[in-house]
Amino acid sequence: MPAKQMLPGRRPSAVKAQGRKRPGVSVKRPGRPPGRGPLAGLRRTQQQLRRAWDRPLTAYYLIFGSSLLITVLGLVMVYSASMIKALQLGLGDAYFFKKQFLAALIGAVLLLLASRMPVKLHRALSYPVLAGTLFLMVLVQVPGIGVSINGNQNWISLGGPFMLQPSEFGKLALILWGADLLARKGDKGLLSQWKHLLVPLVPVAFLLLGLIMLGGDMGTAMILGAILFGLLWLAGAPTRMFVGVLAFAGAIVALLIKTSPHRMDRLECIGATEPGKNDLCWQAVHGIYALASGGWFGSGLGASVEKWGQLPEAHTDFIFAITGEELGLAGTLSVLALFAALGYAGIRVAGRTEDSFVRFAAGGVTTWITAQAVINIGAVLGLLPIAGVPLPLFSYGGSALLPTMFAVGLLIAFAREEPAARAALAMRQPKTGWRRTGVRWKSMRRRVKKRPSGER
Repeated sequence: MPAKQMLPGRRPSAVKAQGRKRPGVSVKRPGRPPGRGPLAGLRRTQQQLRRAWDRPLTAYYLIFGSSLLITVLGLVMVYSASMIKALQLGLGDAYFFKKQFLAALIGAVLLLLASRMPVKLHRALSYPVLAGTLFLMVLVQVPGIGVSINGNQNWISLGGPFMLQPSEFGKLALILWGADLLARKGDKGLLSQWKHLLVPLVPVAFLLLGLIMLGGDMGTAMILGAILFGLLWLAGAPTRMFVGVLAFAGAIVALLIKTSPHRMDRLECIGATEPGKNDLCWQAVHGIYALASGGWFGSGLGASVEKWGQLPEAHTDFIFAITGEELGLAGTLSVLALFAALGYAGIRVAGRTEDSFVRFAAGGVTTWITAQAVINIGAVLGLLPIAGVPLPLFSYGGSALLPTMFAVGLLIAFAREEPAARAALAMRQPKTGWRRTGVRWKSMRRRVKKRPSGER
């Protein structure tokens, strides 16, 4: 027998190399197949969420869905928070709810109209809306026409229990008119000059602020100031000019607070844990009590204790506190998440459009809603002074609900006008008619396909 028996068809070098690792060649070991495992699944989920987030209709659905949920939940909480107050006044338990529901129905019509209007029509309405709002705000200061509530003369009686607050429409008027003004100047390349950037936007805004402050409503004036700063920021105001206007407005606010004992009392109630002397911080402290007693999931709808006369304005300015008491931390975080989604969608619409009017208007509406929500919730949490502004789309008040829902309709219209969103919506329309589907109907015959040659 030979010393080394060789296998047929195999070279001697292959036999020696068997079992040895060749240099530069990796040996695969059995392991987990590629594309599997917890990290790979997490990456796939992240990619799916990113693709869903970047879809053309994401902003459209976020604006519509979040605003609808906020309004519906607000109606529920208005009924729960106002029933005791209505019974104490000798009214039916659903009195305030019925009024708010009626305002929501009218607001839904306004939202639908605004969402279907073309951008040109919105721009055409800017001057009439501003003129009408200024006229109504002047009428508020006329003795015998204007009505004072809680020390603020900002109301006009419409007869019976219905009241109108024109200053709430001033926010919408400033946004529409300011966006149209800045868009026209931007198209002409004039926004690089400070005089064209500030005039006449700032004087008209200060006129609205002056009429509001004549009635003593500093909370609404703060929202209007935030809208003005938002428009200047979107218009590309230089940092020096922006800081200068902000410093000037801050000085005026400080002067108004310093000269008003009532406003100074509200400023001292920031972070208060006791009602203090003469119960000056009663509302702020009981708002904290309501939030603290809610726990994780609340005491249940209708089971609030603070709304039994302990917490003033439970269904208007402090409805967020009652929400925390009855729905707990889970309910308040849900409301915050809905406002965050609405704010993100508004920023996305303003950032992706190529129309300057849409960018200014969408940014102004987003600034309005988010700033007002922050001021209201900050006051309830004891982090900001009580400004007396309602929570947008949530608190009781038809005068605040109507222009806000119209503004949400603006955002929906702008989200639909994006080229990618318009194409996606067109693809989802029902394809009916023989011109689209190539199907025609004949009486007493079956449904047949239309062929290019005309044959059947």
